[in-house]
Amino acid sequence: MSAFQNWPEHTAHVKSSFAALGKSHPKMLQAYSALEQAAAAEALDRKTRELIALAVAITTRCESCISVHAEAAAKAGATESEIAGALATAISLNAGAAYTYALRAIEAVKAQSPE
Repeated sequence: MSAFQNWPEHTAHVKSSFAALGKSHPKMLQAYSALEQAAAAEALDRKTRELIALAVAITTRCESCISVHAEAAAKAGATESEIAGALATAISLNAGAAYTYALRAIEAVKAQSPE
């Protein structure tokens, strides 16, 4: 079970902490905001972007990202089925990455094994 049992509280904490960091480092916040605005200007609608962000948060194992983007996906109208689909894609991608790295491990073992 996650260390964060109260997701709304965690989301509020992340947003508050991010805002505080932005006050200390306004140029960083401006750059981050510009990146976010640029992404929003692309062809994907908000719900699709949030579903992708949630899937990426799973693959990067970022609990704060999961918290913030879960809230945003729900607010953008993502259904439970759509969220499950995005998460299934993340799970599949992680499994695929592990599989391809397993192939690299086999190559490394073979290259270093005495004949």
